[in-house]
Amino acid sequence: MTEARESAGPNGEERAGHRPGTPCWVSLMVHGLTATEEFYAALFGWEFEPGPHQLGPYVRALLDGYEVAGIGQLPPDRQLPIAWTPYLASDDVDLTAETVRLCGGTVGVGPLDAAEAGRLAIGADPSGAVFGIWQGAAHGGTALTGVPGTPAWNELVTYETAGVAKFYETVFGYEERKVVSADFDYVTLHIDGRPVAGLHGVGNALPRDRGPHWTTYFEVADADEAAARLTDLGGHVLGPPKDSVHGRVATVADPEGALFSLIQSPR
Repeated sequence: MTEARESAGPNGEERAGHRPGTPCWVSLMVHGLTATEEFYAALFGWEFEPGPHQLGPYVRALLDGYEVAGIGQLPPDRQLPIAWTPYLASDDVDLTAETVRLCGGTVGVGPLDAAEAGRLAIGADPSGAVFGIWQGAAHGGTALTGVPGTPAWNELVTYETAGVAKFYETVFGYEERKVVSADFDYVTLHIDGRPVAGLHGVGNALPRDRGPHWTTYFEVADADEAAARLTDLGGHVLGPPKDSVHGRVATVADPEGALFSLIQSPR
């Protein structure tokens, strides 16, 4: 993580309906929906309400009454990777999905309507990293950021950034800013001069059993306390909390193995 996304107020006024390309939602598909709700409720203080069921049972996570994330249940016969997936905003999900295909990516789900909430597609970039595309209607996306329990940043961990950065720039219109370093391959994607996501090339350090993947960072008040609580709840700490220029960060996984990061912003 190299730059934290700017915060928005509780009514999302700063994001103005989410400019195309802005990460606007994060969603998780699991096998045990009830157990997963209990885990994240205890970890982040989330409450839940029913959401659209086009892809099966689905709930929206609420914090102080504001929607912050979604969790759905996989069919018993689907053995898909358990992972948090960022959704990138689009004014026309059908056109964006077609552009994904033309630029070497794939679209595995949709485009399809999610009741009155909006229209979605789920695709993958040329390296295989999965992401969603969201065209909001009744549901605009994450309605609260900048406080503990909310998504703070999304970062693609991949082999190298050059090729995949060009894909995301072409599809979503990002501006690319590289970190100038001989041994650190990192690109920040910007919209209107504002950082919205990061791409981190790690070469052969990328785990073979995972491949390129997006990682969501969730804001916490105390990274050490949150990591300890996560362990007590049945999760796993993969990288213990450590200080960085952007805050104290831990890499963790929930009981079903979904990876994510905890970040305690500098005070």
